[in-house]
Amino acid sequence: MKRRTVFKVMAVSALPTLGKLGGRGTLGAFGSLGAFSLSARAHEADAQRIYINEEEWFDRLSYLQYSILVMGETEDPGSSELLTEQRPGVYKCIGCDLDLFRSEWKFDSNTGWPSFWDAIPGHLEEIRVGLGLLGPVEYRCARCGGHHGHVFNDGPQPTGRRYCSNGAVLVFTPDQG
Repeated sequence: MKRRTVFKVMAVSALPTLGKLGGRGTLGAFGSLGAFSLSARAHEADAQRIYINEEEWFDRLSYLQYSILVMGETEDPGSSELLTEQRPGVYKCIGCDLDLFRSEWKFDSNTGWPSFWDAIPGHLEEIRVGLGLLGPVEYRCARCGGHHGHVFNDGPQPTGRRYCSNGAVLVFTPDQG
């Protein structure tokens, strides 16, 4: 069976449970299901929104990448090779190649996921998931709508924020020169 067919079967079989995920499902970003969030805020979005159909996602991504970027899942802590990346460069969305973070904003949060204290303005959307003001804040790529992680208010200064990222859906590009 082709990888794309396996993904489709898995995605379709997961649809009945998406409403029970408490905001973790993100298919709403891709146009087929309603979003589970109650509010959304884009950071002065300057990224032109694109829509990628399901077949294209299946062709572009591994199962792990699809489960994170499209379904809103989380990779295992400590599993990302990007945890130890220390070169100067930029971290991009694997779904659409949009720059999201600069390496100088990366820090070791001791959480097991790559973490950043700032993001490139206009390149992320923040979405409060769950009910009320106490729910977690998910962030997605402002161009393709792909889920990347959650943002918390326990990071270092100057922002005090921690963008907790799934490294499997980031691509690191080292600076040239």
